[in-house]
Order: sequence, then C-alpha cells, then structure tokens
Amino acid sequence: MPREKSAFVCQSCGHAEPKWLGKCPGCSEWNTLVEERRAPGRARDSVVAARAVAASEAVADTASRLPTGIAELDRVLGGGLVAGSLVLLGGDPGVGKSTLLLQALEALAKAGRDVLYVSAEESVRQVALRAQRLGAASPRLLLSGETELEAILAAVAESRPEVLVVDSVQATHSAALDSVAGSIGQVREVAGRLLELAKGRQLATLLVGHVTKDGSLAGPKTLEHVVDTVLSFEGERGTPLRLLRAQKNRFGPTDEVGVFEMLPEGLREVENPSAFLLAERPQGAPGSVVVPCAEGSRPLLVEIQALVAPAQGLPRRVALGFDPNRLALLLGVLDRRAGVAVLSDDVFVNVAGGLRVSEPACDLGVLGAVASSVARRAPDPRTLLFGEVGLAGEVRAVALPELRLREAARLGFSRCLLPEATRARLRAADASDIELVGVRDVSSALAALLG
Repeated sequence: MPREKSAFVCQSCGHAEPKWLGKCPGCSEWNTLVEERRAPGRARDSVVAARAVAASEAVADTASRLPTGIAELDRVLGGGLVAGSLVLLGGDPGVGKSTLLLQALEALAKAGRDVLYVSAEESVRQVALRAQRLGAASPRLLLSGETELEAILAAVAESRPEVLVVDSVQATHSAALDSVAGSIGQVREVAGRLLELAKGRQLATLLVGHVTKDGSLAGPKTLEHVVDTVLSFEGERGTPLRLLRAQKNRFGPTDEVGVFEMLPEGLREVENPSAFLLAERPQGAPGSVVVPCAEGSRPLLVEIQALVAPAQGLPRRVALGFDPNRLALLLGVLDRRAGVAVLSDDVFVNVAGGLRVSEPACDLGVLGAVASSVARRAPDPRTLLFGEVGLAGEVRAVALPELRLREAARLGFSRCLLPEATRARLRAADASDIELVGVRDVSSALAALLG
C-alpha cells in the first residue's frame, strides 16, 4: 500500500520543504511552514498521448463566447465568457463581487443558459435572500452551499451547467489534502481540479478570490498563474463607484475598464462615466482641474484636486488615487523647472470620486492643480489639460489624443492644453469643436492655464 506523502509548505510564498523549518528559505518569513498531507492516489495504468495539431488546422471558435448580459463586464472580458475558461474575480470584502456574479448569472439564466452558483461561505438561504433582493429568480439559476470540492464536482456532473461560479476558492477544500481550507496547498489543488473540469467539459468557470493584506489574490500568485483571466473589482468605501479591470486575460485585452454604481438594488452600469465623475465638481475652485484619461478604448474625464498648505514640521505628501512616488517626482520638477516653491509645504492630491489613475498623461494635470492651489487662482472651468512631464520640465506626447478630445468636446469643454508634439500631429477634424493649445514645457503650460 502506498505511503501517505507530506510536505511543509510556506503560507507566504508557497515554498515546500520535506521537513519543518522555523524560517522559510524562500521568503525568509518565520513560522510560516505548515504540514500538508496528500492522500495516496492510484497510478494510471496507461497514458494515451493526445494527437498534436498543426497551428493551421487549429481554428479558433469565436462562437463559443457567452455574453453575460452586462455590457461593462463583457467589455472587460473581451466580448463575454469563453467556454472552458477559468476566470478569477478578486476584490476587497464587501466591494460587490458576489452581487456582480449573481446579476450576471441571472442574465445568463434568462437567456436560456443553465448556471450554477456554489457558495462555500454562505448558506443557500443567505444567497437566496440576496438573489431575491437583486431580482434573480430564474429557475435556471441553481444554488449550492457545498464546501468540499468533490461534492461540487458531483453537483456539476448532475446538473450539467454551462456556467459555474465558486465563491470563494479559499473556503473550498479537497479531501485529497489533510490541510485547512485556504492554505497554499488547498488553493492549488482546488484550482487545478477546477481547471481540469473547465477544460474537460468546456465549462465557463468563475472563481471568487479574497485579497490578502499585501494585495495578493488568494495567496502569493499561486492562483493567478493557473487561471486564464484575472479580474479586479475595485471601489472605495463610502463611494458608490466600482471599477472592474482585467489584470490578465488570455482571451481579450487587459486595459479595458468597466464602470458600475452600487445601489441598494444592486450594481448599475454607468453608461456615461465622465459625466458621472464630474457631476459634483466645484466651479471656480482653486486647485481643481480636469484631465482626460484613457482606460483601454474608453476615455474618462476625471477631476484632480490639490491643496497646498504651510507645513508644521516635516512637509507631508499625501496622494489618494495617484502614485505618491510619482507625486514627489513631479513636485521636484515643479519647484526646480517652473519656479513654483512647494518643497517646504504640505501637498495633498486627490482624484475625485474614488478613482485611481496611473497613466503618465495625468502628470500635467497634477502639476496644474498644485500650481493653481499655490496661486489661489481657479482655472477656466471649460479648460482641461493632459501630457507626460519629464525631469527636464518638458511635456511629452501621450497615446490616444483623439479619443480624449472627442470625449472632452462631447461634455462641453472648449479648450485643451496638450503637448505641442501631439497638437502638431492632430488633424483639424479630430478636434473641430475645441481649441488646442500646444505646450512644450511646464512653465508655458502653467502660464496658459493660470494666465
């Protein structure tokens, strides 16, 4: 009879050792190695090799996409769920992951698809109460409260759904491992078995993953390498805005973003996110500028706010929705290249609406907001600006200027400050309704904004 195998696996990095150690050799963390035992399995008597197929013969099946009925979700997925794919949805607790998936499953069920929602964290009654609040009452939407992987596989074999949701992968455990649910070994085992299920049955499978304190999904990249698509559902507490992004996608783009609004009756798609983000923008307030960002093929107009105040001791740099390191770099450029003394003051920068921006096109907007706060002079409310700023104080060109300008003109903006190189390349038809002011450096941009 084969002996039971065991290993000590680090719960921080996944490193395995044959015996227990106080300090993990992989990540140098202390007391993170936990013993995991695997039940002995039977060796396969024979293995049949699969026939290799020439690339010219392997034709992609574009008809295997399953539209979820939620346009913002389909946009991020690349057109819908792919049969046989394994999708991981992560996010902070309470952000609305389960709500989004229930609404998507209800739309699929109404379209005639058989779907199964497995909740390993809540009872069927709890899920049913949420489904009732969301109006999800289709008879094709099946609910299960199983926590054991083998029971979930049996339920799939019995009900034969086209879409499966497992919520969450950390709460699901396999009887093949003698370890607690959520450990590195269990997460790896559950994900691997569900991947075999998805590929073997051509079953679109979605997993919910918790975010750890260091921002990892379901552990240190253990699950992200296994799945086909990694979606991140983001949102600040106290704000209704929710953003869905793709961090990894084997079947579509990774730069698209879906915008939702959290309401008591569930998530609502935001068809005009720029107008939504600028709805409460103060008029005539110093330190407030508008920047056209580009998220994938979607332009978003966001408000960047800045406040500069005398420092009481060591100057502070606080950035919400913007990279603090990038802010420190830009303040140095503003002080040395544009002559705006800010290095001895407290500087606070906020992207209104709970949004997070990271593209370099927002550099010029951040400097414009800070300079406006220092001068205590409000920019023209119908003027916006964008451009990357270099250490020499130059304003560099960015991608997709046409999309940004069309969105700005649609919302009534009449003037835009942009890199001179970008303005020179634009055709008159690209921005016929908006005045373009090309700037070469930070000083000329601030003079045009506040002059």
